[in-house]
Amino acid sequence: MLKTLSLERVAAGAMMMALITNVATASPQQTAVDDSHAVLESVIETAGFDIVASIDHARLAAAESVEMPPSRVLIFSDADVSAPILRDNIRAGLDLPFRVLSYADKGSAKVVYTGAEFLQVRHGLTNTAALEDFDDKLNEVTKNVSAIAAPIEGLTRNYGIIELESKLSVSEAVASLTKTVRGQDDTIWFGEVRFSEAASEAGEQVPEAVLLLFGGPAPGGVAMADFPAIGLDAFCQKLLVYAGDNGGSVVIFNDIAAFAELHYGASAKPHHALNERLTATFTQALQ
Repeated sequence: MLKTLSLERVAAGAMMMALITNVATASPQQTAVDDSHAVLESVIETAGFDIVASIDHARLAAAESVEMPPSRVLIFSDADVSAPILRDNIRAGLDLPFRVLSYADKGSAKVVYTGAEFLQVRHGLTNTAALEDFDDKLNEVTKNVSAIAAPIEGLTRNYGIIELESKLSVSEAVASLTKTVRGQDDTIWFGEVRFSEAASEAGEQVPEAVLLLFGGPAPGGVAMADFPAIGLDAFCQKLLVYAGDNGGSVVIFNDIAAFAELHYGASAKPHHALNERLTATFTQALQ
C-alpha cells in the first residue's frame, strides 16, 4: 500500500530507535507506555497489517527540549477494511487508517483507539458490515491490552473538521501541500496514504484521495503537554485531499482545539494558535 514510503519509514524508525536508546532510565509511566506499544506493534505485525507510522510523541518533543507525558501512536492499515468505508464517505479517510495511542495521563498509562462508532457518527456512515469489520480488526489488535474507544459524547457529523477548497487538482494540491510542509524547519514528514491506489490494488474503486501525515514535535509537544490524549487525532497531523464534486480538490484536517474539547472538555491557547497557523499555511499552498 505504501511501497514508496519504505525509505522514509526506515529513516523515521532509525530516528525513533536513537531517541529511545538515548534515554538512560525510563519512568514507570514511560515503561508502561513502551510495553503496551510493543505489545500492540507485535500483534499488528503478526496480523499482517501495514504499519504506516509509529510515532513517539514525547521523545520527539524531548529532542526539541519540550516536556510532555509519554505518548506513542501507531497508525496501521488494511485496504480491504478501509475501501468499503471510503466508498460510503470519502471524508472518512481523515480518520483512517487504524490508530491506537498508548499514553500516560494523570499518573496512569492508558490505551485509546478510534473506533467504528466514532467514524459512523462523524462521517454519517451507513455501511454496518464495513463498520463491524473495522471494529473486529481493532478488537483483534487490542485484545492483549486494556484499551478503550475514543469518546463520542458531544461528537456530531463533521465535528472538528476544518475544510478548504482549491481549484488545484488532487495531484497538484498534494504536490503543493507536500512541498510546503517539507519546507517547514520544525516539521517532520511521516508519509502519505494513497487511498484510491490502495483500494484499486485490493480490487475496489473509491474516489481519488490522498492522506498526508506530518507533525511538529516542538509545537505538538506544547499542545499535548496537558492534553496527551489528543495525540490520537491531532498529532501527527492528518491532511486529507480528495476530488471535489465540481472539479478541483477539497482539503480537510482536524481542528486541534475541538479535539481537546472532545477529550478533556477544554482547550488551550496553543491549540488555537496551531489551528491558525495550519489554516494560513494550507490556504496559501492551495492558491
